[in-house]
Amino acid sequence: MLYYLFDYLEKQYQLPGASLFGFITFRAAMAVILSLLISTIYGKRIILYLQRQQVGESIRDLGLEGQAEKAGTPTMGGIIIILATLIPVILFAKLDNVYILLLIVTTLWMGTIGFIDDYIKKFKNDKEGLKGKFKVLGQIGLGLIVGTTLYFHPGVTIKEKMPETQQELVEVRGEEAKQFKPEEKSTKTTIPFVKSNEFDYADLITWINPDYAKYAWLLFIPIVIFIITAVSNGANLTDGIDGLAAGTSAIIVLTLGIFAWVSGNFIFSDYLNIMYIPRVEEITIYVAAFAGALVGFLWYNTYPAQVFMGDTGSLTIGGIIAVIAIAVRKEWLIPVLCGIFLAENLSVVMQVSWFKYTKKKYGEGRRIFKMSPLHHHYQKIGYHESKIVTRFWIIGILLAIISIVTLKIR
Repeated sequence: MLYYLFDYLEKQYQLPGASLFGFITFRAAMAVILSLLISTIYGKRIILYLQRQQVGESIRDLGLEGQAEKAGTPTMGGIIIILATLIPVILFAKLDNVYILLLIVTTLWMGTIGFIDDYIKKFKNDKEGLKGKFKVLGQIGLGLIVGTTLYFHPGVTIKEKMPETQQELVEVRGEEAKQFKPEEKSTKTTIPFVKSNEFDYADLITWINPDYAKYAWLLFIPIVIFIITAVSNGANLTDGIDGLAAGTSAIIVLTLGIFAWVSGNFIFSDYLNIMYIPRVEEITIYVAAFAGALVGFLWYNTYPAQVFMGDTGSLTIGGIIAVIAIAVRKEWLIPVLCGIFLAENLSVVMQVSWFKYTKKKYGEGRRIFKMSPLHHHYQKIGYHESKIVTRFWIIGILLAIISIVTLKIR
């Protein structure tokens, strides 16, 4: 809202300083500062309110060190992350931007699913919470909305770079017009570490018949659903010890913010020889607010945690990360960038699958890990959770650097 206000004041009255709101970097800086203030200052009030409402975590006895002391710690702290993200976004972002609107819908949608799950666990005394099938249905519903919007909305376009020989023949005004073709709808995305790193989902069916390109949405939308479901569940599984999910997610989302910024700037897109996505740079504002909210939440969530994010936070985090990755067309980078989430997911799948297989074959279930998800395995070995979290953060930073390097290494 403030963007529109100061844009009006600049155009009508040339108010000194109003033009600053036209710069992505300034609005992103303001968004991260405000989100940090909201999550740290008002976060404490939300925690106290949750304590008064006796919204404490019920801890299952898993035989982990320090587990009993966490009983009664307020949960549903994801509300802090959601509020600290949405308020700066509403104030500083362009609210008519399709990517911003999608991310707001994603935050509210996944936040509602997570809230219902936490509510059932606490107030209905059902430790299982919302049944898994309903969570999956919610994730599929969001995937349908996101996939359909990204495929059919006229504002979701790309600009491909012209061949150098063609650039020399075209005489038009402006550097952007010289370097890039007109905007067009496209199902193209990028694949890391490949020289010609663009891949078109339509190619999966046009090899049968070129006319089938118009049916590419039948492939694109299910892929979007799968990504959103996988990443949100990965974030949910990662939320098991103090500060792990929030810290690793902050690293991931800041990396995606860099991709959004360079992909939405034709100068950087031209220099890095990457896909130029008009209007996607506005996601930088959302990333700034979201990262600030996560870091501010860590103020209370680091060991020993004063609040847990619950599914209200973890499902929302995963959904936002997935949608940003798809919007900036870096979804094929998720296995690298979100390597922590992937490892946590795989550890559960491997543990359950192996246990069922060995039980059927030998009559007794066997385990690969001492406990899954993976972070609990290291707790069982004897590592303190603070050491586990810090080392996972370090690995997350390494994966983020590798992801950024893919901009040039192909």
